[in-house]
Amino acid sequence: MQPPASLASQPTPLERLLGLSHQLGREDRKLAILGEGNTSARLSDETFVVKSSGSNLATLSESGVSECRFESLIPLLSAEAMTDVAIDEILFASRVSTDAKKPSVEAIFHAYLLTLPGVSFVGHTHPVAVNALLCSAHARTFATRRLFPDEIVCCGVESVFVPYTDPGLKLSQAIQSAVADFIQRLSRPPRVILLENHGMIALGATPEAVLAATLMAVKAAEIFLGAAAISGEPQFLTSDQVERIAGRPDEHYRQKALGI
Repeated sequence: MQPPASLASQPTPLERLLGLSHQLGREDRKLAILGEGNTSARLSDETFVVKSSGSNLATLSESGVSECRFESLIPLLSAEAMTDVAIDEILFASRVSTDAKKPSVEAIFHAYLLTLPGVSFVGHTHPVAVNALLCSAHARTFATRRLFPDEIVCCGVESVFVPYTDPGLKLSQAIQSAVADFIQRLSRPPRVILLENHGMIALGATPEAVLAATLMAVKAAEIFLGAAAISGEPQFLTSDQVERIAGRPDEHYRQKALGI
């Protein structure tokens, strides 16, 4: 018996991940080049799929991703110092198929973020405009303040800020700690995580939410840079204004309409 056409035509999580990756990897958007950045999607409570090490977002195909087990990677977040060799061995062992390529070392933080409530897709990029701020003294301010309503709608009331940490296990542990503090303080998962001198991570229930948060963060960075060039200090929304926008029913309706 054939499934209903409406079900048969629905893209799989992997297909949706590949589509998101191609959008994030578009050269004209200047979000990631060469092997930069990575993406992931939760497949079930047991496994997720993540870009393999060295693959290109713009041309990512099924052969460039690896399906991994959460149970293999989540324990690393509480591990003491480990050698790179030991971490690589665990990354290889986490694969569902031994034919798959090596998962990115950043698969560790993808595994954690995909366990957060309402998060099914994650996109990590290195946007030029965002990194211009993350590589400056304005990095923390950019993460914690908001400039305009649509930034709140797509990126949340503020972003998680993670001080510079070398990529790898230590960065994944720093992300977990910063996100846990954010959730404890604001009672909601973040939409955007900003990594000092590194890049950004967007997360959400859909690929559309990840793409929207990424593109809006870039727009916010460009506006921040422009406003700072004009006046030396952008004019931010107040905390009351931010919370009012975040709580407006019409903005919630618009989020649902946009799939974010």
